[in-house]
Amino acid sequence: MYLNREDFKRDFREKLLQLYRTGVEDASDTERYIALGTLIKDYMAMDWYKTETDNFNRKRKSVYYFSLEFLIGRLMDSALINLGIRDVVESGLKEMGIPLKELEEIEPDAGLGNGGLGRLAACFMDSMASLGISGMGIGIRYKYGLFKQEIVHGCQIETPDNWLKIQNVWESRRDDLACIVKFGGDCSLRWSDSGKLYVEHKNYEPILAVPYDMPVPGYDNGVVNTLRLWSAETDGVAFDFSVFSRGDFEKAVAGQYSVSSITSVLYPDDSTDRGKLLRLKQEYFFTSAGIQTIVRNVKKMGIPVNKLDTAVAIHINDTHPALAVAELMRILVDEENLEWDEAFGVTVRTLAYTNHTILAEALEKWRVPMFRTLLPRIYMIVEEINRRFCVEVSARYGANWNKLSAMSIIQDDMVKMAHLAIVGSHSVNGVAALHTEILKNQELRDFNEFFPGRFNNKTNGITHRRWLIQANPRLASLIDNTIGEGWKKSPLELRGLLKYTGDSGFLQDVAAVKRANKADLSDFILKNYGISVDPDSIFDIQVKRLHMYKRQLLNIIHIMDLYNRLCDDPDLDIVPRTFIFGAKAFPGYTIAKHTIRLINTVAEKVNNDPRIKNKLKVVFMPNYGVSLAQIMIPAGDVSEQISTASKEASGTGNMKFMMNGAVTVATMDGANVEIHDAVGDDNIVIFGLSSEEVINYQLHGGYNSWEMIDGDPRIARVLKMIESGMDAGPGAFELIRCHLTSDNDPFFVLRDFASYCDAQNKVDGLFRDREKWNRMAATNIACSGIFSSDNTIMRYADEIWGVDYNK
Repeated sequence: MYLNREDFKRDFREKLLQLYRTGVEDASDTERYIALGTLIKDYMAMDWYKTETDNFNRKRKSVYYFSLEFLIGRLMDSALINLGIRDVVESGLKEMGIPLKELEEIEPDAGLGNGGLGRLAACFMDSMASLGISGMGIGIRYKYGLFKQEIVHGCQIETPDNWLKIQNVWESRRDDLACIVKFGGDCSLRWSDSGKLYVEHKNYEPILAVPYDMPVPGYDNGVVNTLRLWSAETDGVAFDFSVFSRGDFEKAVAGQYSVSSITSVLYPDDSTDRGKLLRLKQEYFFTSAGIQTIVRNVKKMGIPVNKLDTAVAIHINDTHPALAVAELMRILVDEENLEWDEAFGVTVRTLAYTNHTILAEALEKWRVPMFRTLLPRIYMIVEEINRRFCVEVSARYGANWNKLSAMSIIQDDMVKMAHLAIVGSHSVNGVAALHTEILKNQELRDFNEFFPGRFNNKTNGITHRRWLIQANPRLASLIDNTIGEGWKKSPLELRGLLKYTGDSGFLQDVAAVKRANKADLSDFILKNYGISVDPDSIFDIQVKRLHMYKRQLLNIIHIMDLYNRLCDDPDLDIVPRTFIFGAKAFPGYTIAKHTIRLINTVAEKVNNDPRIKNKLKVVFMPNYGVSLAQIMIPAGDVSEQISTASKEASGTGNMKFMMNGAVTVATMDGANVEIHDAVGDDNIVIFGLSSEEVINYQLHGGYNSWEMIDGDPRIARVLKMIESGMDAGPGAFELIRCHLTSDNDPFFVLRDFASYCDAQNKVDGLFRDREKWNRMAATNIACSGIFSSDNTIMRYADEIWGVDYNK
């Protein structure tokens, strides 16, 4: 959009006056932030309206992307960049004595996601808008997000993430689009007077679903799509005034608390039956509300519901929204009176499913009694889908009970959500080539054989607008000056940098950008954590959700070994190394929380030992999220992507670090395989077991972690440190010791230890040749364009959704 500085300054002053009856000089920073955010949203309003009305009037096929998470981070900077007005706004504010950066930092990260699943959804929304695809994200408006992580005496402490404490300037409440979601009650089949079978649902609990819409602007194209987040409310019905009047205040509002809990937190602890029930309630709540909205909108457009698949593509991001299969069937059969076969055909043609995991424990299953009680009509529909599917399986394979048991949606008193999603969708995609092959040939082989052509790969991607233009403006400017600005809309043009990887002047500029970013991160660490780190050391970073298969444990065990070597020989010739971690562990994941404590215990010991002469530092940065990532990732020299081979579906942090010029230390797992293919052997450091070797161990045995301990004195020494607890005290890390010994090291940390040490020694040697290292960094940047989510979304559009976009 076009905006000049004087017009902006006038608009900003008027907005402050309208909102707070105050001038620029007297307004608080929070008031200035809210005024600026509101003004930016106003600037988007006309394009938002035009986008919606144009899509509606032209009856463009639209994508509805259902995800339990949207890890969108802060929105102000990305909105200014995509609208093309950041420089004007920044200079206008500067003339009024207001630093834009200070206002941007007031905005909290939106508490709408946790890890790669949510960040992928956010990147996809940005790419859909930037490609001009008619799209809407469907999720939940969490009041408190996951949690705010604090570190106390080395331990993770969870506190509420009250991200809505400051007004969310981006959202618009849409009471006119609210709907009712039904839970519990009694369902029965009845015959009408006209002889038609219908469903009677009585005594249910009605929950009001209220949508809050947030704009998603495309990059420099006038398109503004919508992220719709649902809030669970009572409409006042749950407040018992008579009970309140009698003085029983808590009982009077108990119903309101019960309802609001549905959208209070992301991923409530499901270690109890109540927690499991709340998770299932969340998943049906936002899925039902979203599906109701879609059908209502399609009918409003004048499109028959039996042609729904020509008007919309519904995509379910992992199994959390898999109830969309049954909910769409409920509406088509019960409310729109379609016959079952016709309704199921429409459902399958409309829905598509992305699988995000290979881990069996992450494939959702719900106990039948709980499922049937909470969602009686939905259970009836799932049961009928399963009955008909089992008839088809039996017709093809005969009395093969093993096959039937393996493929059934309902089995052993459990409802299997991945199976429901596969049976009810026309497309099932993995998120990296290796991941997809494992799904097709091992984990979901029966389904791949039964539905030929249904399974396909769509490797994940990241939006280069957030992770390069916004997160690393120094590097973006260098790229502009080197190859022009075409890469911003066509990220594959980054390959144009390859011809400069032999230019020593360009490589020095790349190194200077990295050094400046490392200085910024060093200052941030000193200011916030009181730890002094050397920006000329190797910044070795591992940031991701804490899970044992991601092997933060392997990283810290290597650090402990390196520390031991330095204690034995303080003059050991190594390039100084700063190891940086960021990770949250789920509250009920005890061993993951112990791993965080181990990292912090080692950090305390290492950082305060004068014997090692500051050659080694360890930093754990709490409450890792998008905004923290935007500070850390541009500063990384080494990207730690060290999951057990065959366990990581894809990963996207690997792509972000690569795009910012880090060299990847990796197993051949997930999208690491494709990064290796893109940059070649000389520009990545690979170590460890292959996926085939890991799978062979798991299928046939043959691994004994004690052989690793007995055969490598480095491991034995580190294990004794873990057993001692170091400064945390004896027994503090007993769970970790048992994990590596009596549990037989299930993620092969000790098996890969020696190879990992060799990889780290190789990094030390490579970094000493700075020109070679800079060439490796530049090559990674140049080859990263293929991992832009724009490219991924174009493949979804062409091969799954069947929607048009701006090529």
